[in-house]
Amino acid sequence: MTRIERIIEFLNQQPKDNFLRHALALEYIKIGEEQKAQDLFIDLLTEAPDYIGSYYHLAKCLERMNDKEAAILWYEKGMAAAKTAKDNHAYSELQAAYEELVY
Repeated sequence: MTRIERIIEFLNQQPKDNFLRHALALEYIKIGEEQKAQDLFIDLLTEAPDYIGSYYHLAKCLERMNDKEAAILWYEKGMAAAKTAKDNHAYSELQAAYEELVY
């Protein structure tokens, strides 16, 4: 059984587990399934906007898919969420990636 299959099996038991959804999206990225990863990250962040770690990975995924405008938007949303959560480390990472893309 592959990692993706195992995570999907766990998700069938706990479909709203944010850690598992995030992990599955990362596994899809590893095999080049960017669209599946994007869809998972967007669903996750729509339902749990405080799951800060997913913003960076979603925006990077969008960059790889050549959707610069959407990547910028998600970096901005992530910075706002990190600021609200007082997560300075995540804010700094998101800001650095944002600035690298914009400037």
